[in-house]
Amino acid sequence: MRRHAIMFGIAALAGTVTLAAQSSYVPHRVLHAGTGAVVDFEGMLNDLARADVVFVGEQHDDPNTHRLELAVLEGLARRRADVVVSLEMFERDVQEPLDHFLMGHMAEEEFLAGARPWPRYATDYKPLVDFAIDREWPVIAANVPRPLASEVSKAGLGVLDGTPDEARRWFAADLQCPLDDAYFRRFTEAMGGHPGEGEDEVAVGAQRARTERFYLAQCLKDETMGESIARAWTAGQAVSTRPLIVHFNGAFHSDFGLGTAERVRRRLPAARTVVVTVLPVASLETVTASVEDLRRADYLVYTLRPHASNF
Repeated sequence: MRRHAIMFGIAALAGTVTLAAQSSYVPHRVLHAGTGAVVDFEGMLNDLARADVVFVGEQHDDPNTHRLELAVLEGLARRRADVVVSLEMFERDVQEPLDHFLMGHMAEEEFLAGARPWPRYATDYKPLVDFAIDREWPVIAANVPRPLASEVSKAGLGVLDGTPDEARRWFAADLQCPLDDAYFRRFTEAMGGHPGEGEDEVAVGAQRARTERFYLAQCLKDETMGESIARAWTAGQAVSTRPLIVHFNGAFHSDFGLGTAERVRRRLPAARTVVVTVLPVASLETVTASVEDLRRADYLVYTLRPHASNF
């Protein structure tokens, strides 16, 4: 039995207030990147509801982004019942306790005590999980455990060779992390990994090696999340013709169709994936999409930064 009584009986008033606050209107503008046309939020949701996998790329520290993420789930719930929520913010080794929490077999405090929630979980991601609980939707702890990613960032993928058999399920079986593709180049640019003119060759080599290790840790996350999403979609077909996976991650993991999005397409070549990225801006009145932004995602959702003004 799901936890309706726990969530909406004991804490009915608190839950109602939380959802109402999170669901209040957020100023935004939606752009369909393929046409460059401004579309309404509901029109975007109509399209997302026809997808197999939707990536919602966020700026982690933006509160309006998180309010819009809940609005996405609310809108999809009006259109589909077979939705699965997937989160970068929980890691594979907490899937079992997460399932027990979703079913009401574990108190939230007990679950969070061992689940390594992100610092702003209560405000940013709890509303998504609570909404999924209310709808009886599965929630996927998609990411690789942070200690494993940290080890790879220090020593490379070879460190995984010594992983005990029982822990190998915490990361993707098929790791493809080339160091010469568009994603690696973009990662290097973001890390400031291009050496300056006249830099010492030893320093340049050390910087390159450090950037590569950090990239391999990033790739490990993408591959693991990609495998988690593909598995959830395949498993969902046992109870639904074509379930809809909605995956929330930092925008870098899905922008330009790279990262996790690319890893899902490799595993699910017949599935339709749609990438949404949320871009906080200072003003909605003057927002314009750059050529780069038009390549960033299928939909660009611009929202106001907190305390920003349109005037």
